[in-house]
Amino acid sequence: MDLGTAFAISVRRQPDAVAVVDGGRRRTFAQWDAEIRAAAGALARMGLAAGDHFAVVMRNRYEMATLYWASHMLGLIFTPMSWRGSLDEIAYCLEDCEAAAVAYDEAAGSASPEAAARLGIDPRRQIVAAGGKGDGIRFETLLDGTPVSGPVVPDSEAICLMLYTSGTTGRPKGVPRSHRAELAAGVSQVAHHLYRMGESSLCVMPMFHTMGVRKMLSTALVGGKLVCMPDYSPVGVLRAVAAERVSSLFLVPTMFHDILRAPGFAKHDLDSLSRVGYAGMAMTPVLVEHCLEALKPDVFINHYGSSEIYTFTICDHLREKPGCAGRAGLNQVIRVVDPTDRDAIDADLPAGEPGEIVASMASPEAFTGYWKRPDADTKAIQGGWYRTGDLGEFDDDGELYVVGRVDDMIISGGENIFPEEVESALARCPGVASAAVVGMPDERLGSRVVAFVEPVSAEVTCEAIDTACLETGLARFKRPREYVFVKAIPRSASGKLLRRKLRVGEYEKL
Repeated sequence: MDLGTAFAISVRRQPDAVAVVDGGRRRTFAQWDAEIRAAAGALARMGLAAGDHFAVVMRNRYEMATLYWASHMLGLIFTPMSWRGSLDEIAYCLEDCEAAAVAYDEAAGSASPEAAARLGIDPRRQIVAAGGKGDGIRFETLLDGTPVSGPVVPDSEAICLMLYTSGTTGRPKGVPRSHRAELAAGVSQVAHHLYRMGESSLCVMPMFHTMGVRKMLSTALVGGKLVCMPDYSPVGVLRAVAAERVSSLFLVPTMFHDILRAPGFAKHDLDSLSRVGYAGMAMTPVLVEHCLEALKPDVFINHYGSSEIYTFTICDHLREKPGCAGRAGLNQVIRVVDPTDRDAIDADLPAGEPGEIVASMASPEAFTGYWKRPDADTKAIQGGWYRTGDLGEFDDDGELYVVGRVDDMIISGGENIFPEEVESALARCPGVASAAVVGMPDERLGSRVVAFVEPVSAEVTCEAIDTACLETGLARFKRPREYVFVKAIPRSASGKLLRRKLRVGEYEKL
């Protein structure tokens, strides 16, 4: 089975069901299929063929979703890139993937067409959508030509998608994904989140991100309605849920934090919401409690995974265990090993002892290695196991808790301190809107715990937060030795905390 055929099956199942919504644009599966096939025909006339990388730099919009499925009609490798990237970053990714063509909108400004020009990509192989500026072909003209008769049927192991890691610690790495791995990931989403046929899903997470692209795929697999959200805002999410009777949300915790605090939250009709999930980073227990209380979902899921292997673990009982990552997902095995001894990859650490989380590469959701990065393969893949770089521990019930990143663990005065534990305590402190913790060099302690805080108002003081932090039950040696009030904590396009920017001073101090 390939993705193009999987979409064709959904079209045949319910051709008149609404498939995609973007503002005032609505298409049934039959209508959208006709436009997707026309776009695929136009891409083929450009000379694109199976195995070519088709780069796309766009917001979450109808055009991007259409090109995603058009790529799969031809067996292209759909290669989405962050529209928040600089000119150099976009050019790097275009060159790295050997892009045969590129499509873009206005999101990255002039960076997209300038990067394409730098790489010498023919304007006849550039597609310009929405308000994008460039000499390429306008997206609308793709829909006027002769459509393809149907999807090609590539080998299930052929690459259909390449995601780029967020690059929080260096240059982004390409993660090639096969049809087999993508379909397994889409089915995993459906099964673990208990999606129903016809699920109405809001696509808020960027479509260049592992969560956004899987939301697009899984919604189509169940014949659901994909509601595109090109411009994220907390109030915009609430309005879209109410207007489109959205039943499924899948966001990073940062977004849930913002949505629950949005002005007029209580006035919006959210009764349609039933399936709610989060991924991408840990959610503090206090935020878990607020989500359960405010959204009242039938299903609330912590989906722990990555771009490389979509599902590691699933926890669907967060009311009983807030912050728990749960048990291994379908077709997966999860273990915790010594992060300091690569020779101990086959030795499990006991319950309660934190170590590096490793996942089985035998999962059908797994990639097979990074794009042109054997050095990264050597570091991440060992003896049939994928080293996640995450720190975790099993509890006495055999369920996993993710406690941080191997590289982020703070060793202060000989004690191991996990930033997420301190951040969870800070989240319960009055006056703290958001917080991030890093270890900074200290002559006496080796590293000292520094908390960067977004305060709720100018009246908040460090002394008040420190007192409240100790009252949470956090061990005294783990409490922050310094508080820095900042305007905004730096995050990636997908909402991930960028601790390295805090370490090097890339923030605006209040």
